[in-house]
Amino acid sequence: MTPELPNFIGLLAHLTGAPVFLKYLYLWENVVFSLIIVCIISLIAYLASRRAQLIPERLQNACEVFVGTIDDFVCGIMGPKGRKYTPFIGTLFIYIIFMNLAGLVPFMKSPTSSWSTTLALAICVFIYVQYAALRELGFLGYLDHMMGKPRGILAFTLFVPLTTFFLHIISELVRPISLSLRLRSNIWGDDMLLAVLSGLGVAGIPLLIFSALLAILASLVQAVVFSLLSTIYFTLVLTREE
Repeated sequence: MTPELPNFIGLLAHLTGAPVFLKYLYLWENVVFSLIIVCIISLIAYLASRRAQLIPERLQNACEVFVGTIDDFVCGIMGPKGRKYTPFIGTLFIYIIFMNLAGLVPFMKSPTSSWSTTLALAICVFIYVQYAALRELGFLGYLDHMMGKPRGILAFTLFVPLTTFFLHIISELVRPISLSLRLRSNIWGDDMLLAVLSGLGVAGIPLLIFSALLAILASLVQAVVFSLLSTIYFTLVLTREE
């Protein structure tokens, strides 16, 4: 069995003999922890915006700086038109970083250590990217983008556009899998390592602390990578070469 740090749902199920309600929670624990993260983020957003002032307080100022940084990040890749996608990509980043770090909080768990969570996030990105492409380019423009280059009589004679079209379809379908597995594998590996080191007792404390610091850095990096790749996917389908 894969080692993992205990969380409060698993502990309650173990201590109470796992009644039906806790068995159900234990089965859906990744969803439960994801909803807990949603509640925490929503509370922070509410506290930061309930009394918005021209001269912001600390929490409002921190959130405004963060939003500005994310907007600069997205627009730096996509240009000014990327601002409309800042809320989606920024929300992705916040949600993922909180879920990644949740496993470092005692009796919590990182929902992103489960492929079901990361695949759901990647599918959301995939659907929104395709929707944005169809909305911005139109159906014919979308097909034109998928057929790629080169064009011309020789290219059509050799079926190059059709070949490129099917290759584009395959690459679009593969992206959610690669995007989700990259995030899940890294967070799952960090959590498993921490669980193994915690089982070593006092002798493993130095390694546990060092690994926890690395896990914090890895959590931030993986959230940035997921958001960066999502932004690039938007850029690839919305940019039409002349």
